[in-house]
Amino acid sequence: MRLDLAFSDGAHGIWSAEELIARDTVLTRPLADPDYFARAFIEGGALAWPNGLELSPNALHQRLDTAGRLAKRAA
Repeated sequence: MRLDLAFSDGAHGIWSAEELIARDTVLTRPLADPDYFARAFIEGGALAWPNGLELSPNALHQRLDTAGRLAKRAA
């Protein structure tokens, strides 16, 4: 499962939820269902799902940047 994320600084990247889904917790387990995963939305700047799972935009930005998967807007 992947999402194309765009950030307010103009950076963007493809985020894979596979590592998160592999945690197999009460909150992450539903993300393995493609129909449920597709219900993602933004709430208060966070990536969220209806079950209350929220992911910090700063943490997602950092993770993509560290992995070299964040494309930044040219200066």
